[in-house]
This record gives sequence, C-alpha cells and structure tokens, in this order.
Amino acid sequence: MILTYVAIAVALFFAMNIGASGTAASMGAPYGSGAIKNKKLALLLVAISAFLGAVIGGGEVVKTIGNGIIPSDTLTVSVVVIILAGATFTLFLSNLIGIPLSTSEVTVGSIVGVGAAYHAVYTSKLLVIISFWIIIPVVSFFLTLLLGKMINYVEKRWPQLQGQGKWAKWLSTLLIIGGCFEAFSAGMNNVANSIGPLVGAGILSTEKGILLGAIFTSIGAILLGGKVLETNGKKITKLSLLQGSAVSFTGGGLVVIASLFGLPIPLTQVTTCGILGVGTAKDGLKVLQKNVIKRIAMVWVISPLASLVVSYSLINLFTQHNLYNILVIFSTLIATVGSMYLIKLVRKEKRTLNDDKI
Repeated sequence: MILTYVAIAVALFFAMNIGASGTAASMGAPYGSGAIKNKKLALLLVAISAFLGAVIGGGEVVKTIGNGIIPSDTLTVSVVVIILAGATFTLFLSNLIGIPLSTSEVTVGSIVGVGAAYHAVYTSKLLVIISFWIIIPVVSFFLTLLLGKMINYVEKRWPQLQGQGKWAKWLSTLLIIGGCFEAFSAGMNNVANSIGPLVGAGILSTEKGILLGAIFTSIGAILLGGKVLETNGKKITKLSLLQGSAVSFTGGGLVVIASLFGLPIPLTQVTTCGILGVGTAKDGLKVLQKNVIKRIAMVWVISPLASLVVSYSLINLFTQHNLYNILVIFSTLIATVGSMYLIKLVRKEKRTLNDDKI
C-alpha cells in the first residue's frame, strides 16, 4: 500500500515537471513577441488551457502510455515507480537548467528501459512513435518556414501588420489565443505521460488519473515554468505577432491531431522547430547556429537514452538483482565519459601546438 502511494506521489511530481517543461514552452511565442509581457499571466493561461486539454481529450494518449508500448501485466506497482522515477529525474534536471525537454521522450524512454529489462517491448508500436517524433517536428519547421516567408511579404507590404497602431491589439489577441490553443494541445498530449503508467497498472482509473494529472500539471506550469518560458520565448529568435501566431497554431494543430491517434508527441520539439522555421524565414540559416539551439538538440538526443538507462538500471538493481548488467552499464558510461574527456584534451593540445607554431 505504501508503495502505491509512493507511485502516485512520484507521478504527480512528474506531472508538475511536465507543466514546467512541456506546457510552459507552449506560451513561448506570445511571451517572446510581447503579446503577453507579464510572465505570471502567461503561465496562468498555460495552466488553465492545459487543464482543459487534458480533461477533454487526454484519454487516447493515456491508453498508449499505459499499455501500448509494453504489456500491461508488466506494470506492477514497483515497476511503475521505477518508470516514473527514471523519467522524473531526467526531466527535473532539465527544468533546473531551463532546457525545454520532451516529456514524451523521457517517458517513452523510461518505459522502453523497463521493457528491455523484461524483454517485452511492442517494437512495431515503438517504431511508429519514434518515426512521428521525427516527422511532426520536421513538418512543423517547413510549415512555419513557408508561413514565415508569407508573413515577411505581407508585413513589408502592410507595415501596420507588424503590430502597429490599431492592429496591435487584434494581433496580440490572436497570438494569445494561439498560445492557449497550443497549451490545450499540450495538456491533451502530455498529461498522459505522468499518469499513463498508473492507469496501465490499475492503480488509478483513467478519469481520476487524468483529473489528478491535469491539476498537478497546471500547478507545475505556474510554479516551475518560468525558465523554460524564457528559453523558448526570448533566447531563440524574436518573433512578430503574426510569426508567433503561425508557430502556436501550427504546433497546436499538429499535436491535437497526434493526440487523437494516441501518439505521445514531443511538444517542445514541435514548438521549437516552429520558432526555428519562422526564424529561418526571417534571418536565414544563421539562426540555426545559435548555441542555445545546439544545446537543446543535444538534450533531445540524450533525454530518452538517459531515462532508458536509468529505468533499465533500477529494474536490474531492485527487481531482477542482476548486478552484472549494472556493472556493464556503469563501465560503458565511464568509458564514454572518459573518451569524450580524452578527445577534448587532444583537441586542446593541438590548439596549443598550433598557437606555439604561430
């Protein structure tokens, strides 16, 4: 019984981090463009919209997370705790440094880590999910790139559409609606990541799980979402009101469609690729060279693998008691970190030698 309460507590803490990372990023465009200048107001709108999205349309993704990746009979209470702990740990570290991490990636990665330990993963379903992790952000980039070029044209021809004069109020309202729509889609898709394993294990019903997850996701958006909002809104590229609307409605629409089919989609990737799309239309490919983009891309690659390794290790340590696998994992990690450090030292020595020759 105590372990059940622990599982619920970890899930709700995870939901708070989902609110901070995934749903707070959805208001990046309105905040970055200046349509909403008050950060607290932006996060409050995110919280309300995400709550409604989860309650109204979160059921299909819950089914996928609960029993669509690994068999539901694998999901004991202790296994659920391990899945959620692996995902939560990875996401919490990301929120501390202000990187918009994909909650779907860390959750699926953690579930796959458990499935790998038990040799029970629905590979075909997993491949479909991973393929859409790539396809939908790419679609978002090219759609917003096209829309960005169109917006650049109309803003040059009609400068008032850049948010000047009487148009500023209407365009700001449009963008805020778009941000709320994107946050709605985030709730619809991402809340399932926290409570799906609980539902799959029969700890909570779908209805009760969605309600609890929605409440704590909203709380997390308000309390923990500030850094991610700054990263998505201000540090990637400056958006006009029309450009921000293109990002929000494109991202929200794509995620809603995916949610209807039960696909857990990395919302932060969709949103960030949308921002990059309009940024590329405005400033060219140089926007892709910014250090923050490189940092986000690196975390995107590492996050599912990190949560996979954590959950796989915890399963081997606490349920299967297989210390040999733990030894192999840590040896591999040490070898990887050591190799990276050696490469860095070699590059530094080469630079020193070249400087001495000059």
